[in-house]
Amino acid sequence: MPSFNQSIFHPAVFFLTGIPGFEIYHAWLSIPFCCLYAIAISGNGMILFVILTESSLHESMYYFLSMLSFMDLGLCLSTLVTVLCIFWFNARGISFDACIGQMFFIHGFTFMESSVLLAMAFDRFIAICNPLRYATILTSSRIIKVGFAIVIRGTMALVPLLLLLKRLSFCRSHVLHHSYCFHPDVMKLSCTDTKINSAFGLAIVIFTAGTDSVLILLSYVLIIHSVLSIASPEERKKVFGTCVSHISAVAIFYIPMISLSLVHRFGKHAPPLVHTLIGNVYLLIPPVMNPIIYSVKTKQIRKAMLKIFSLKLI
Repeated sequence: MPSFNQSIFHPAVFFLTGIPGFEIYHAWLSIPFCCLYAIAISGNGMILFVILTESSLHESMYYFLSMLSFMDLGLCLSTLVTVLCIFWFNARGISFDACIGQMFFIHGFTFMESSVLLAMAFDRFIAICNPLRYATILTSSRIIKVGFAIVIRGTMALVPLLLLLKRLSFCRSHVLHHSYCFHPDVMKLSCTDTKINSAFGLAIVIFTAGTDSVLILLSYVLIIHSVLSIASPEERKKVFGTCVSHISAVAIFYIPMISLSLVHRFGKHAPPLVHTLIGNVYLLIPPVMNPIIYSVKTKQIRKAMLKIFSLKLI
């Protein structure tokens, strides 16, 4: 990998990294990346289209699923350009302002997706533990308010973090570990004191994803307690079956995110390839897997998709 000298390049320019050690294979490696992006964009786009056009899916559970698909689409589109430009054209340079903009969308959609997963857990909790009041609690107007609250919460948490980043000066290597701008990655390149940035960043993660994950866990403790009170094993299996898709979505979102955070905070001596691989898993696997999981596990989504495809074939 070529090195970049700060005396030649302006400090406000950063250089993204493809896959370290495999630069000569970037053209070939772009093929699986393109396939993953295509699956994620088409899959989440299909979920959105089906929910919007099929009146039988106009329920709170599917509204939250459409929010999840929208967040996944946003994550994919936030990194698509820089990733493919590196693989196709070796265009690695990105200005500081463009980097800040990309971070806004990447971290913003990440925080919002965490909130959506919490809302989906609350939806399952009400549906299982208080089914008679489900329709009166989760009305369309309340779901719209929840959607606005998710956007406002994610934005308000992120803006101060990026403003603190803009006050830093950069005098070290300008080479980032990923093919996109990631806040801890950029922060580490600063030659000024970043204790405030680091502490505030950790506080934001705890306030958003940390709080959400704890509340999701609590909701499932209450759900399990409620389900265990059901006498019939068949009924238990049926009720648990309605939660499988959401539990899978939670796992594929939080496990890569926690892994990436741990690598950045404690894996200083880890090979660059480790950072890159975990970073790509963090941003690509949830958007790719979520539509597949919900298409396979949710009968109503599957039926609606088959109905649309059958109409197109006629």
